[in-house]
Amino acid sequence: MASFTRQILGFSSPLVRCLRLHRCTSRYISVCSTTQPQTENVSRHLQCARLHHQGVRHVIPFRNIHTATALRSDVVQFKLSDIGEGIAEVTVKEWYVKEGDIVAQFDSICEVQSDKASVTITSRYDGVIKKIHYEIDDIASVGDPLVDIQVASEAKQDGEKEDASSSDSDSDSDREGDVTQSTGNSAPDSARSVRVLATPAVKRLAMENNISLVDVTGTGKEGRVLKEDMLNHIEMLQSASKPPMTAAPPVQQVSAFQSPPQTQTLPPASASVMPPPRPAQPVVIGKDYTEPITGIKKAMVKTMTAANTIPHFGYCDEIDVTSLMLLKGIMKKTAAQRGVQFSMMPMFIKAASMALNFFPSLNASVDESCEQMTYKASHNIGFAMDTPLGLLVPNIKNVQGRTIFETAQELNRLITLGNEGKLGSDDLSGVTFTLSNIGTIGGTYAKPVLMPGTVAIGAIGKVQALPRFDEDDEVYKAFIMNVSWSADHRVIDGATMARFSNLWKSYLEEPATMTLDLK
Repeated sequence: MASFTRQILGFSSPLVRCLRLHRCTSRYISVCSTTQPQTENVSRHLQCARLHHQGVRHVIPFRNIHTATALRSDVVQFKLSDIGEGIAEVTVKEWYVKEGDIVAQFDSICEVQSDKASVTITSRYDGVIKKIHYEIDDIASVGDPLVDIQVASEAKQDGEKEDASSSDSDSDSDREGDVTQSTGNSAPDSARSVRVLATPAVKRLAMENNISLVDVTGTGKEGRVLKEDMLNHIEMLQSASKPPMTAAPPVQQVSAFQSPPQTQTLPPASASVMPPPRPAQPVVIGKDYTEPITGIKKAMVKTMTAANTIPHFGYCDEIDVTSLMLLKGIMKKTAAQRGVQFSMMPMFIKAASMALNFFPSLNASVDESCEQMTYKASHNIGFAMDTPLGLLVPNIKNVQGRTIFETAQELNRLITLGNEGKLGSDDLSGVTFTLSNIGTIGGTYAKPVLMPGTVAIGAIGKVQALPRFDEDDEVYKAFIMNVSWSADHRVIDGATMARFSNLWKSYLEEPATMTLDLK
Protein backbone atom coordinates (compact mmCIF):
# COMPACT_ATOMS: atom_id res chain seq x y z
CA MET A 1 0.00 0.00 0.00
CA ALA A 2 2.87 2.36 0.79
CA SER A 3 4.42 1.95 -2.66
CA PHE A 4 1.02 2.49 -4.27
CA THR A 5 0.51 5.69 -2.28
CA ARG A 6 4.04 6.86 -3.09
CA GLN A 7 3.35 6.60 -6.81
CA ILE A 8 0.26 8.79 -6.44
CA LEU A 9 1.36 11.31 -3.84
CA GLY A 10 5.12 11.63 -4.50
CA PHE A 11 8.19 10.45 -2.66
CA SER A 12 8.27 13.31 -0.11
CA SER A 13 4.64 13.00 0.95
CA PRO A 14 3.92 13.09 4.71
CA LEU A 15 1.40 10.33 4.06
CA VAL A 16 4.26 7.99 3.06
CA ARG A 17 6.14 8.75 6.27
CA CYS A 18 3.00 8.07 8.29
CA LEU A 19 2.50 4.75 6.53
CA ARG A 20 6.08 3.75 7.34
CA LEU A 21 5.77 4.84 10.94
CA HIS A 22 2.52 3.05 11.76
CA ARG A 23 2.77 0.13 9.28
CA CYS A 24 -0.69 0.75 7.88
CA THR A 25 -2.11 -1.67 5.30
CA SER A 26 -4.84 -1.45 2.71
CA ARG A 27 -7.55 -2.35 5.17
CA TYR A 28 -7.06 0.99 7.05
CA ILE A 29 -7.23 3.43 4.10
CA SER A 30 -8.94 3.79 0.73
CA VAL A 31 -7.29 6.25 -1.67
CA CYS A 32 -8.83 7.77 -4.80
CA SER A 33 -7.15 10.30 -7.13
CA THR A 34 -10.31 12.11 -8.19
CA THR A 35 -12.71 14.52 -6.58
CA GLN A 36 -15.67 13.51 -8.73
CA PRO A 37 -18.71 12.14 -6.87
CA GLN A 38 -18.52 8.33 -6.41
CA THR A 39 -21.25 5.73 -5.86
CA GLU A 40 -23.58 5.72 -2.92
CA ASN A 41 -21.10 3.55 -1.01
CA VAL A 42 -18.55 6.44 -0.79
CA SER A 43 -18.81 7.93 2.65
CA ARG A 44 -17.55 11.47 2.20
CA HIS A 45 -15.00 13.71 0.42
CA LEU A 46 -12.19 15.24 2.38
CA GLN A 47 -9.32 17.63 1.63
CA CYS A 48 -7.01 15.57 3.83
CA ALA A 49 -6.13 11.94 4.41
CA ARG A 50 -7.19 10.48 7.71
CA LEU A 51 -5.37 7.31 8.82
CA HIS A 52 -6.59 5.19 11.70
CA HIS A 53 -4.22 2.71 13.29
CA GLN A 54 -4.36 1.26 16.80
CA GLY A 55 -6.30 4.18 18.15
CA VAL A 56 -3.87 6.85 16.78
CA ARG A 57 -5.35 9.57 14.52
CA HIS A 58 -3.12 11.64 12.19
CA VAL A 59 -4.31 14.41 9.91
CA ILE A 60 -2.14 15.12 6.87
CA PRO A 61 -3.17 18.01 4.58
CA PHE A 62 -3.38 16.99 0.96
CA ARG A 63 -5.65 17.74 -1.93
CA ASN A 64 -7.80 15.41 -4.01
CA ILE A 65 -7.88 12.55 -1.46
CA HIS A 66 -11.05 11.09 0.02
CA THR A 67 -11.86 8.04 2.13
CA ALA A 68 -14.41 5.33 1.35
CA THR A 69 -15.91 2.56 3.41
CA ALA A 70 -13.57 -0.41 3.71
CA LEU A 71 -16.40 -2.89 3.33
CA ARG A 72 -18.64 -2.02 0.38
CA SER A 73 -21.79 -4.06 -0.33
CA ASP A 74 -21.57 -5.96 -3.62
CA VAL A 75 -23.71 -8.71 -5.15
CA VAL A 76 -21.75 -11.75 -6.29
CA GLN A 77 -22.98 -14.79 -8.15
CA PHE A 78 -22.42 -18.02 -6.24
CA LYS A 79 -21.76 -20.55 -9.02
CA LEU A 80 -22.09 -24.31 -9.01
CA SER A 81 -18.56 -25.70 -8.76
CA ASP A 82 -17.36 -28.96 -10.24
CA ILE A 83 -18.42 -31.68 -7.79
CA GLY A 84 -16.23 -34.34 -9.41
CA GLU A 85 -16.65 -37.71 -11.17
CA GLY A 86 -17.26 -36.01 -14.52
CA ILE A 87 -20.68 -34.66 -13.50
CA ALA A 88 -21.73 -31.81 -15.81
CA GLU A 89 -25.25 -31.09 -14.56
CA VAL A 90 -27.36 -31.75 -11.48
CA THR A 91 -31.01 -31.51 -10.41
CA VAL A 92 -31.92 -29.08 -7.64
CA LYS A 93 -33.83 -31.15 -5.07
CA GLU A 94 -34.21 -28.78 -2.10
CA TRP A 95 -33.46 -25.19 -1.12
CA TYR A 96 -32.34 -24.46 2.46
CA VAL A 97 -32.49 -20.67 1.99
CA LYS A 98 -34.83 -18.12 0.46
CA GLU A 99 -34.38 -14.61 -0.84
CA GLY A 100 -33.56 -12.23 2.00
CA ASP A 101 -31.99 -14.86 4.27
CA ILE A 102 -28.65 -14.12 5.93
CA VAL A 103 -26.02 -16.82 5.37
CA ALA A 104 -22.50 -17.40 6.65
CA GLN A 105 -19.62 -19.46 5.35
CA PHE A 106 -20.28 -23.22 5.34
CA ASP A 107 -24.05 -22.71 5.72
CA SER A 108 -26.09 -25.10 3.58
CA ILE A 109 -27.50 -23.45 0.45
CA CYS A 110 -29.24 -26.29 -1.36
CA GLU A 111 -29.17 -29.99 -2.09
CA VAL A 112 -28.53 -31.22 -5.63
CA GLN A 113 -28.89 -34.69 -7.09
CA SER A 114 -26.66 -36.11 -9.82
CA ASP A 115 -26.90 -39.49 -11.50
CA LYS A 116 -24.46 -40.83 -8.90
CA ALA A 117 -25.03 -39.12 -5.55
CA SER A 118 -26.79 -36.39 -3.59
CA VAL A 119 -24.60 -33.41 -2.63
CA THR A 120 -25.23 -30.52 -0.22
CA ILE A 121 -23.88 -27.19 -1.52
CA THR A 122 -22.52 -24.83 1.16
CA SER A 123 -21.84 -21.09 1.00
CA ARG A 124 -18.36 -19.60 0.60
CA TYR A 125 -19.54 -16.09 1.55
CA ASP A 126 -21.10 -14.18 4.43
CA GLY A 127 -24.01 -12.11 3.20
CA VAL A 128 -27.66 -11.88 2.20
CA ILE A 129 -29.42 -13.99 -0.43
CA LYS A 130 -30.65 -11.60 -3.13
CA LYS A 131 -31.81 -13.97 -5.89
CA ILE A 132 -32.36 -17.71 -6.41
CA HIS A 133 -31.81 -18.76 -10.02
CA TYR A 134 -33.48 -22.22 -10.00
CA GLU A 135 -36.69 -23.81 -8.82
CA ILE A 136 -37.06 -27.28 -7.36
CA ASP A 137 -36.34 -30.07 -9.92
CA ASP A 138 -34.65 -27.62 -12.32
CA ILE A 139 -31.43 -28.70 -14.07
CA ALA A 140 -28.32 -26.70 -13.14
CA SER A 141 -25.05 -26.94 -15.07
CA VAL A 142 -21.58 -26.72 -13.58
CA GLY A 143 -20.36 -23.12 -13.76
CA ASP A 144 -23.84 -21.55 -13.79
CA PRO A 145 -24.89 -19.29 -10.88
CA LEU A 146 -27.10 -20.82 -8.19
CA VAL A 147 -27.83 -17.72 -6.10
CA ASP A 148 -26.83 -14.06 -5.88
CA ILE A 149 -25.34 -13.08 -2.50
CA GLN A 150 -24.85 -9.50 -1.33
CA VAL A 151 -21.48 -9.47 0.41
CA ALA A 152 -18.91 -6.93 1.51
CA SER A 153 -16.31 -5.93 -1.07
CA GLU A 154 -13.49 -7.39 1.01
CA ALA A 155 -15.35 -10.70 1.30
CA LYS A 156 -15.93 -10.61 -2.44
CA GLN A 157 -12.20 -10.16 -3.09
CA ASP A 158 -11.42 -13.06 -0.76
CA GLY A 159 -14.04 -15.22 -2.50
CA GLU A 160 -12.62 -14.37 -5.92
CA LYS A 161 -9.16 -15.34 -4.73
CA GLU A 162 -10.55 -18.61 -3.42
CA ASP A 163 -12.33 -19.29 -6.72
CA ALA A 164 -9.12 -18.58 -8.64
CA SER A 165 -7.14 -20.95 -6.47
CA SER A 166 -9.82 -23.64 -6.64
CA SER A 167 -9.89 -23.57 -10.44
CA ASP A 168 -6.23 -24.62 -10.55
CA SER A 169 -6.62 -27.35 -7.95
CA ASP A 170 -6.51 -31.01 -8.95
CA SER A 171 -8.92 -32.03 -6.20
CA ASP A 172 -12.62 -32.29 -7.01
CA SER A 173 -13.90 -32.47 -3.46
CA ASP A 174 -11.83 -29.95 -1.36
CA ARG A 175 -11.27 -26.42 -2.73
CA GLU A 176 -8.11 -24.85 -1.37
CA GLY A 177 -8.02 -21.37 0.14
CA ASP A 178 -5.75 -19.06 2.12
CA VAL A 179 -6.26 -18.35 5.79
CA THR A 180 -4.79 -15.31 7.53
CA GLN A 181 -4.34 -15.74 11.28
CA SER A 182 -2.96 -13.16 13.73
CA THR A 183 -0.69 -14.29 16.54
CA GLY A 184 -2.42 -13.62 19.80
CA ASN A 185 0.62 -13.57 22.09
CA SER A 186 2.30 -10.50 20.60
CA ALA A 187 1.78 -6.89 21.63
CA PRO A 188 -0.97 -4.89 19.91
CA ASP A 189 1.40 -2.48 18.24
CA SER A 190 3.48 -5.31 16.81
CA ALA A 191 0.62 -7.54 15.65
CA ARG A 192 1.47 -9.33 12.47
CA SER A 193 -0.49 -11.47 9.99
CA VAL A 194 0.54 -15.03 9.21
CA ARG A 195 -0.59 -16.59 5.92
CA VAL A 196 -1.61 -20.24 6.39
CA LEU A 197 -2.66 -22.44 3.48
CA ALA A 198 -5.47 -24.92 4.13
CA THR A 199 -8.54 -26.36 2.45
CA PRO A 200 -12.10 -25.45 3.54
CA ALA A 201 -12.50 -28.92 5.07
CA VAL A 202 -9.42 -28.36 7.25
CA LYS A 203 -10.61 -24.87 8.19
CA ARG A 204 -13.99 -26.25 9.22
CA LEU A 205 -12.29 -28.97 11.28
CA ALA A 206 -10.19 -26.32 13.01
CA MET A 207 -13.24 -24.18 13.70
CA GLU A 208 -15.22 -27.09 15.17
CA ASN A 209 -12.35 -27.97 17.53
CA ASN A 210 -11.51 -24.32 18.39
CA ILE A 211 -7.95 -24.63 17.06
CA SER A 212 -5.91 -21.88 15.45
CA LEU A 213 -4.27 -22.92 12.20
CA VAL A 214 -1.13 -21.01 13.22
CA ASP A 215 -0.56 -23.57 15.98
CA VAL A 216 -0.64 -26.51 13.55
CA THR A 217 2.53 -27.54 11.73
CA GLY A 218 1.76 -28.03 8.05
CA THR A 219 3.53 -30.77 6.13
CA GLY A 220 2.06 -29.98 2.72
CA LYS A 221 3.50 -27.93 -0.11
CA GLU A 222 4.58 -24.43 0.98
CA GLY A 223 3.65 -25.29 4.57
CA ARG A 224 0.05 -26.17 3.70
CA VAL A 225 -1.93 -27.65 6.63
CA LEU A 226 -3.30 -31.01 5.54
CA LYS A 227 -6.18 -32.93 7.08
CA GLU A 228 -3.70 -35.44 8.50
CA ASP A 229 -1.82 -32.61 10.20
CA MET A 230 -5.03 -31.37 11.83
CA LEU A 231 -6.03 -34.87 13.00
CA ASN A 232 -2.55 -35.46 14.45
CA HIS A 233 -2.73 -32.11 16.24
CA ILE A 234 -6.16 -32.96 17.72
CA GLU A 235 -4.89 -36.36 18.84
CA MET A 236 -1.88 -34.71 20.49
CA LEU A 237 -4.13 -32.27 22.36
CA GLN A 238 -6.42 -35.07 23.52
CA SER A 239 -3.54 -37.23 24.75
CA ALA A 240 -2.07 -34.25 26.59
CA SER A 241 -5.39 -33.50 28.31
CA LYS A 242 -5.97 -37.09 29.52
CA PRO A 243 -5.24 -37.60 33.27
CA PRO A 244 -2.54 -40.14 34.22
CA MET A 245 -3.69 -43.69 34.84
CA THR A 246 -4.10 -44.54 38.53
CA ALA A 247 -4.60 -47.83 40.26
CA ALA A 248 -8.17 -48.91 40.85
CA PRO A 249 -9.40 -48.33 44.43
CA PRO A 250 -9.99 -51.40 46.57
CA VAL A 251 -13.48 -52.89 46.49
CA GLN A 252 -15.46 -52.09 49.62
CA GLN A 253 -17.67 -54.74 51.16
CA VAL A 254 -21.28 -53.56 51.48
CA SER A 255 -23.51 -55.17 54.06
CA ALA A 256 -27.11 -56.06 53.41
CA PHE A 257 -28.31 -53.10 55.53
CA GLN A 258 -25.88 -50.55 54.12
CA SER A 259 -26.62 -48.59 51.00
CA PRO A 260 -23.91 -48.74 48.33
CA PRO A 261 -21.66 -45.67 47.99
CA GLN A 262 -22.66 -43.06 45.43
CA THR A 263 -20.60 -43.32 42.26
CA GLN A 264 -19.40 -40.18 40.55
CA THR A 265 -20.92 -39.59 37.15
CA LEU A 266 -18.25 -39.57 34.48
CA PRO A 267 -18.24 -36.77 31.95
CA PRO A 268 -19.39 -37.69 28.45
CA ALA A 269 -16.76 -38.96 26.08
CA SER A 270 -15.27 -36.64 23.51
CA ALA A 271 -17.23 -36.23 20.32
CA SER A 272 -14.23 -36.99 18.15
CA VAL A 273 -13.63 -40.75 18.26
CA MET A 274 -10.60 -42.22 16.59
CA PRO A 275 -11.30 -45.06 14.14
CA PRO A 276 -10.64 -48.59 15.39
CA PRO A 277 -7.35 -50.20 14.43
CA ARG A 278 -7.28 -52.14 11.21
CA PRO A 279 -7.51 -55.90 11.85
CA ALA A 280 -4.70 -58.17 10.81
CA GLN A 281 -4.95 -59.69 7.36
CA PRO A 282 -6.01 -63.34 7.42
CA VAL A 283 -3.50 -65.94 6.35
CA VAL A 284 -4.64 -67.76 3.21
CA ILE A 285 -3.89 -71.47 3.25
CA GLY A 286 -3.77 -73.21 -0.10
CA LYS A 287 -3.01 -72.25 -3.67
CA ASP A 288 -5.05 -71.33 -6.72
CA TYR A 289 -5.27 -73.98 -9.38
CA THR A 290 -6.59 -74.15 -12.93
CA GLU A 291 -8.31 -77.04 -14.65
CA PRO A 292 -9.71 -77.38 -18.19
CA ILE A 293 -13.46 -77.30 -18.84
CA THR A 294 -14.34 -80.70 -20.23
CA GLY A 295 -17.18 -83.17 -20.49
CA ILE A 296 -20.64 -82.03 -19.40
CA LYS A 297 -19.41 -78.57 -18.43
CA LYS A 298 -17.98 -78.00 -21.90
CA ALA A 299 -21.28 -79.04 -23.50
CA MET A 300 -23.05 -76.68 -21.08
CA VAL A 301 -20.81 -73.80 -22.22
CA LYS A 302 -21.80 -74.43 -25.83
CA THR A 303 -25.51 -74.78 -25.02
CA MET A 304 -25.75 -71.68 -22.82
CA THR A 305 -23.76 -69.59 -25.30
CA ALA A 306 -26.26 -70.46 -27.99
CA ALA A 307 -29.17 -69.80 -25.60
CA ASN A 308 -27.81 -66.35 -24.82
CA THR A 309 -28.55 -65.25 -28.38
CA ILE A 310 -32.29 -65.83 -27.85
CA PRO A 311 -34.34 -62.87 -26.54
CA HIS A 312 -36.08 -64.16 -23.38
CA PHE A 313 -39.13 -62.79 -21.62
CA GLY A 314 -40.46 -63.97 -18.27
CA TYR A 315 -43.85 -64.62 -16.68
CA CYS A 316 -44.42 -65.70 -13.05
CA ASP A 317 -47.45 -66.85 -11.06
CA GLU A 318 -48.39 -68.71 -7.88
CA ILE A 319 -50.54 -71.81 -7.67
CA ASP A 320 -52.60 -73.19 -4.79
CA VAL A 321 -51.83 -76.91 -4.77
CA THR A 322 -53.74 -77.76 -1.59
CA SER A 323 -56.10 -80.13 -3.40
CA LEU A 324 -53.21 -81.63 -5.35
CA MET A 325 -51.38 -82.38 -2.09
CA LEU A 326 -54.35 -84.48 -0.91
CA LEU A 327 -54.48 -86.35 -4.22
CA LYS A 328 -50.73 -86.95 -4.08
CA GLY A 329 -51.08 -88.76 -0.75
CA ILE A 330 -53.60 -91.19 -2.24
CA MET A 331 -51.67 -91.81 -5.50
CA LYS A 332 -48.35 -92.20 -3.66
CA LYS A 333 -49.65 -95.20 -1.73
CA THR A 334 -51.00 -96.86 -4.87
CA ALA A 335 -47.76 -96.24 -6.81
CA ALA A 336 -45.68 -97.63 -3.95
CA GLN A 337 -47.65 -100.88 -4.11
CA ARG A 338 -46.59 -101.11 -7.79
CA GLY A 339 -42.94 -100.41 -6.95
CA VAL A 340 -42.78 -96.81 -8.20
CA GLN A 341 -41.80 -93.75 -6.18
CA PHE A 342 -44.38 -91.07 -6.74
CA SER A 343 -44.12 -87.29 -6.45
CA MET A 344 -46.06 -84.34 -7.84
CA MET A 345 -43.62 -83.98 -10.77
CA PRO A 346 -45.44 -86.56 -13.00
CA MET A 347 -48.67 -84.60 -12.48
CA PHE A 348 -46.90 -81.32 -13.38
CA ILE A 349 -45.52 -82.89 -16.58
CA LYS A 350 -48.84 -84.50 -17.60
CA ALA A 351 -50.76 -81.26 -16.97
CA ALA A 352 -48.24 -79.38 -19.14
CA SER A 353 -48.73 -81.89 -21.97
CA MET A 354 -52.51 -81.51 -21.75
CA ALA A 355 -52.18 -77.70 -21.91
CA LEU A 356 -49.83 -77.95 -24.92
CA ASN A 357 -52.66 -79.57 -26.88
CA PHE A 358 -54.41 -76.18 -26.78
CA PHE A 359 -51.21 -74.12 -27.34
CA PRO A 360 -49.11 -76.02 -29.92
CA SER A 361 -46.94 -72.97 -30.63
CA LEU A 362 -45.18 -73.57 -27.29
CA ASN A 363 -44.18 -77.08 -28.40
CA ALA A 364 -42.24 -75.93 -31.44
CA SER A 365 -38.81 -74.87 -32.68
CA VAL A 366 -37.38 -72.25 -35.06
CA ASP A 367 -34.45 -72.42 -37.46
CA GLU A 368 -31.22 -70.46 -36.92
CA SER A 369 -32.34 -67.54 -39.08
CA CYS A 370 -35.77 -67.55 -37.34
CA GLU A 371 -37.60 -67.69 -40.68
CA GLN A 372 -39.41 -71.00 -40.23
CA MET A 373 -41.22 -72.48 -37.23
CA THR A 374 -41.75 -76.23 -36.83
CA TYR A 375 -44.62 -77.50 -34.67
CA LYS A 376 -43.72 -80.77 -32.92
CA ALA A 377 -46.24 -83.63 -32.81
CA SER A 378 -44.54 -85.37 -29.86
CA HIS A 379 -44.53 -83.85 -26.40
CA ASN A 380 -40.97 -84.70 -25.36
CA ILE A 381 -40.89 -82.85 -22.05
CA GLY A 382 -37.48 -82.44 -20.48
CA PHE A 383 -36.60 -81.75 -16.85
CA ALA A 384 -33.37 -80.37 -15.44
CA MET A 385 -31.47 -82.83 -13.29
CA ASP A 386 -28.59 -82.24 -10.88
CA THR A 387 -26.20 -85.17 -11.36
CA PRO A 388 -22.64 -85.89 -10.14
CA LEU A 389 -21.46 -85.01 -13.65
CA GLY A 390 -23.28 -81.68 -13.72
CA LEU A 391 -26.53 -80.31 -15.16
CA LEU A 392 -28.34 -82.73 -17.48
CA VAL A 393 -31.75 -82.38 -19.14
CA PRO A 394 -33.21 -85.79 -20.02
CA ASN A 395 -36.72 -85.87 -21.47
CA ILE A 396 -39.75 -88.10 -21.31
CA LYS A 397 -40.83 -89.03 -24.84
CA ASN A 398 -44.45 -88.80 -26.03
CA VAL A 399 -45.99 -87.64 -22.76
CA GLN A 400 -49.27 -86.96 -24.60
CA GLY A 401 -49.74 -90.75 -24.98
CA ARG A 402 -48.77 -91.74 -21.42
CA THR A 403 -50.81 -91.97 -18.25
CA ILE A 404 -49.71 -90.23 -15.07
CA PHE A 405 -48.45 -93.57 -13.70
CA GLU A 406 -46.49 -94.33 -16.89
CA THR A 407 -45.00 -90.85 -16.74
CA ALA A 408 -43.92 -91.55 -13.14
CA GLN A 409 -42.32 -94.85 -14.22
CA GLU A 410 -40.26 -93.16 -16.98
CA LEU A 411 -39.29 -90.37 -14.60
CA ASN A 412 -37.97 -92.90 -12.09
CA ARG A 413 -35.92 -94.66 -14.80
CA LEU A 414 -34.28 -91.46 -16.04
CA ILE A 415 -33.46 -90.28 -12.50
CA THR A 416 -31.82 -93.62 -11.69
CA LEU A 417 -29.69 -93.55 -14.87
CA GLY A 418 -28.75 -89.93 -14.29
CA ASN A 419 -27.49 -90.57 -10.77
CA GLU A 420 -25.43 -93.50 -12.08
CA GLY A 421 -24.08 -91.47 -15.02
CA LYS A 422 -25.57 -93.87 -17.56
CA LEU A 423 -27.97 -91.64 -19.50
CA GLY A 424 -27.82 -92.31 -23.22
CA SER A 425 -27.87 -89.85 -26.10
CA ASP A 426 -31.46 -90.78 -26.90
CA ASP A 427 -32.48 -89.80 -23.35
CA LEU A 428 -30.86 -86.37 -23.75
CA SER A 429 -31.95 -85.46 -27.28
CA GLY A 430 -35.21 -84.51 -28.96
CA VAL A 431 -36.60 -82.28 -26.18
CA THR A 432 -39.51 -80.04 -27.27
CA PHE A 433 -40.57 -78.45 -23.97
CA THR A 434 -38.82 -78.17 -20.59
CA LEU A 435 -40.18 -78.14 -17.04
CA SER A 436 -37.64 -78.02 -14.20
CA ASN A 437 -38.30 -78.43 -10.49
CA ILE A 438 -35.88 -76.28 -8.50
CA GLY A 439 -38.09 -76.63 -5.42
CA THR A 440 -36.43 -79.93 -4.55
CA ILE A 441 -33.28 -77.93 -3.72
CA GLY A 442 -34.89 -74.68 -2.58
CA GLY A 443 -36.08 -71.34 -3.83
CA THR A 444 -39.38 -69.96 -5.01
CA TYR A 445 -38.76 -68.01 -8.22
CA ALA A 446 -36.13 -68.50 -10.93
CA LYS A 447 -35.19 -67.18 -14.34
CA PRO A 448 -34.91 -70.30 -16.52
CA VAL A 449 -32.84 -70.26 -19.70
CA LEU A 450 -34.23 -71.76 -22.90
CA MET A 451 -32.78 -74.94 -24.33
CA PRO A 452 -31.74 -74.31 -27.97
CA GLY A 453 -34.39 -75.87 -30.21
CA THR A 454 -37.27 -75.00 -27.86
CA VAL A 455 -39.35 -71.87 -27.39
CA ALA A 456 -40.62 -72.24 -23.80
CA ILE A 457 -39.39 -73.44 -20.41
CA GLY A 458 -40.80 -73.44 -16.87
CA ALA A 459 -39.19 -73.56 -13.41
CA ILE A 460 -41.19 -74.77 -10.40
CA GLY A 461 -40.43 -73.51 -6.90
CA LYS A 462 -40.88 -75.21 -3.57
CA VAL A 463 -44.29 -75.70 -1.99
CA GLN A 464 -44.91 -73.48 1.07
CA ALA A 465 -47.66 -73.48 3.67
CA LEU A 466 -48.97 -69.89 3.68
CA PRO A 467 -52.09 -68.13 5.01
CA ARG A 468 -54.75 -67.26 2.46
CA PHE A 469 -58.34 -65.95 2.48
CA ASP A 470 -61.35 -67.96 1.36
CA GLU A 471 -64.59 -66.59 -0.17
CA ASP A 472 -65.87 -65.60 3.29
CA ASP A 473 -62.64 -63.73 4.10
CA GLU A 474 -61.63 -66.42 6.56
CA VAL A 475 -57.95 -67.28 6.88
CA TYR A 476 -56.99 -70.85 6.06
CA LYS A 477 -53.78 -72.80 5.53
CA ALA A 478 -52.89 -73.13 1.86
CA PHE A 479 -50.04 -74.88 0.06
CA ILE A 480 -48.64 -72.37 -2.44
CA MET A 481 -46.21 -73.12 -5.25
CA ASN A 482 -44.56 -70.56 -7.55
CA VAL A 483 -43.79 -71.04 -11.23
CA SER A 484 -41.52 -68.99 -13.52
CA TRP A 485 -41.82 -69.20 -17.31
CA SER A 486 -39.41 -68.05 -20.02
CA ALA A 487 -40.19 -67.98 -23.74
CA ASP A 488 -38.58 -66.97 -27.02
CA HIS A 489 -39.97 -63.48 -27.53
CA ARG A 490 -39.27 -63.64 -31.26
CA VAL A 491 -42.18 -66.06 -31.82
CA ILE A 492 -44.07 -66.20 -28.48
CA ASP A 493 -45.96 -63.23 -27.06
CA GLY A 494 -46.83 -62.65 -23.43
CA ALA A 495 -50.55 -63.27 -23.84
CA THR A 496 -49.98 -66.79 -25.22
CA MET A 497 -47.67 -67.65 -22.34
CA ALA A 498 -50.12 -66.28 -19.76
CA ARG A 499 -53.09 -68.22 -21.20
CA PHE A 500 -51.07 -71.44 -21.26
CA SER A 501 -50.00 -70.87 -17.64
CA ASN A 502 -53.58 -70.22 -16.54
CA LEU A 503 -54.81 -73.50 -18.11
CA TRP A 504 -51.94 -75.47 -16.57
CA LYS A 505 -52.68 -73.77 -13.23
CA SER A 506 -56.38 -74.75 -13.38
CA TYR A 507 -55.47 -78.43 -13.86
CA LEU A 508 -53.27 -78.36 -10.74
CA GLU A 509 -55.60 -76.36 -8.50
CA GLU A 510 -58.59 -78.55 -9.45
CA PRO A 511 -57.10 -81.96 -10.31
CA ALA A 512 -60.54 -83.40 -11.05
CA THR A 513 -60.75 -81.25 -14.18
CA MET A 514 -57.81 -83.16 -15.67
CA THR A 515 -60.03 -86.16 -16.17
CA LEU A 516 -62.07 -84.22 -18.71
CA ASP A 517 -59.12 -83.93 -21.11
CA LEU A 518 -57.24 -87.17 -20.37
CA LYS A 519 -56.72 -89.46 -23.35
